[in-house]
Amino acid sequence: MALAYDPLFITSDKSAMDVPSTPPPMMLTQDELKRIAAHKAVDFVESGMVLGLGTGSTAKHAVARIGELLRQGKLENIVGIPTSKKTQEQALSLGIPLSDLDAHPVIDLSIDGADEVDPHLNLVKGRGGSLLREKMIEGASKKFVVIVDESKMVKHIGGSKLALPVEIVPFCCKFTAEKLRELMDGYGCEAKLRLGGEKGKAFVTDNGNYIVDMYLEKDMGDLGAVSDAILRLPGVVEHGMFLDMASTVIVAGELGVKIKNKHSSCC
Repeated sequence: MALAYDPLFITSDKSAMDVPSTPPPMMLTQDELKRIAAHKAVDFVESGMVLGLGTGSTAKHAVARIGELLRQGKLENIVGIPTSKKTQEQALSLGIPLSDLDAHPVIDLSIDGADEVDPHLNLVKGRGGSLLREKMIEGASKKFVVIVDESKMVKHIGGSKLALPVEIVPFCCKFTAEKLRELMDGYGCEAKLRLGGEKGKAFVTDNGNYIVDMYLEKDMGDLGAVSDAILRLPGVVEHGMFLDMASTVIVAGELGVKIKNKHSSCC
């Protein structure tokens, strides 16, 4: 379906007021909203960049757009660093040249989706299972642009009551899941080993690890302290809280697009 409009709201910081534009002429599906946000994010891409290529239902639209612009000759000399095997396959099918962090330890720009975004631009990611590679690549990026539809905006991390993923080693996975539940019990935590393999076996990440999904009833408060406590547990590889990492969040909704930028300490 062709999208014939591109409304824009701009929020330059967390407290600024949104400036409305002309309302769109029709109701859009969630996937169409994701496509709008993804295409807006690709506007940040310039020829010669090393790009972190995200994973998921929103990021795939950005990868597709980058491939399209390369075919059209509007972008040149792009190198992509994929955050998952699935994204690697998509990028190769589109003719996007690929590399890795060993060859390119500093990335110019990463574009990816998120499962939750709080008012401070902290994120939950990893419900698709790629959180470790996403955090490694996006953490090595000079700029990290996040693309979401408005359903992903929450008042606090965990506010959707959906999964906060934690990647763990397979060894004694039930033991680690229980330790996570005990650690997070004060927030009304239920911890479940993610299933997805054949015959009800555990879901396996691209790194050969498992994922524990934590469902929280209460606001965690000090996210940095919670992050540190989770990472101190033996058996934990990484968690899905991306704290103070996003440079810009592009939010597509029925009334248009909002661009939210992280405060700069020097400006």
